[in-house]
Amino acid sequence: MSYTQLTREQRYQIYALKKAEHSQTTMAAIIGCHKSTISRELSLNGGQRGYRPKQAQALAHQRQMSAHRPRIPTATWTCIESLLGQQWSPEQISGRLKVEGQERVSHERIYQHIYADKRAGGTLYRNLRCQKLRRKRYGRYDRRAQLQGRRSIEQRPQIVEAKRRLGDWEADTIIGSGHRQAIVSLVERKSKFVRLEKVRRNTAELVGQAIREQLQPFKVQTITSDNGREFAQHQSIAQQLKADFYFAHPYSSWERGLNENTFGLVRQYFPKKSDFSKITDRQVEKVVERLNHRLRKTLGYKTPNEVFFKLPLVALVT
Repeated sequence: MSYTQLTREQRYQIYALKKAEHSQTTMAAIIGCHKSTISRELSLNGGQRGYRPKQAQALAHQRQMSAHRPRIPTATWTCIESLLGQQWSPEQISGRLKVEGQERVSHERIYQHIYADKRAGGTLYRNLRCQKLRRKRYGRYDRRAQLQGRRSIEQRPQIVEAKRRLGDWEADTIIGSGHRQAIVSLVERKSKFVRLEKVRRNTAELVGQAIREQLQPFKVQTITSDNGREFAQHQSIAQQLKADFYFAHPYSSWERGLNENTFGLVRQYFPKKSDFSKITDRQVEKVVERLNHRLRKTLGYKTPNEVFFKLPLVALVT
């Protein structure tokens, strides 16, 4: 016979049989269990005043609850759900917890938790980023001849490609539905630090002004953009920021892969058909905050803010 959990009634039987001074073998035969079960019961659940069934039942229940206690603490799940609410991916959360030496939770386990929550009617799954990365749609006309004094990406220093220093930026614009308004996107290559600003129209004057305003407080070594007419003020931008401005080859979005990736992240908040005229500056600022506090696998599960400003790690679970 194998070991089985005793019931409350069986524990009262053991108490009565023990008082009658029956042997453990006899008690096992009467109750219908193995004698080792009786021995284990008397050893584990007996107290200073001997074996008492009510106390034995409480002790057994306490051990059973401890054995089924979840491996991952509730506080850790609360933290994970909070980070999911900030659109961090399960892999990012898992990696960051590992870096901080916190409770280990695999990204597969986090996905299981999300889908279990969905089956129960929860909304955690809505924070998952399912859409594919967007690629910029170019117009039918070649704009290269309209940019005077442009410097090719081929002239850009090799150190920019290596991403070994701060201060090298990529610039582009995200166009709203019906070409109504746009968002100027600026990303620092090493840290993935993002700056965004909405402009009323995708013109060279407004885009140039936005770039100067957004990058003026920071160190700027180089800026790389595509060949759109909105970057026609590249020379004045470079002069004011004391930086070098370079242009990628036409229709070569992979040369600005970081900005293309940022498009996908921004589109999570402002989908393709969004009317940017209905988006407030505060909404754009919130997206910037969210992206710069969103850790990246390529940064060793640090956030752009931590890398750009050289900040120490802040624990996710306290």
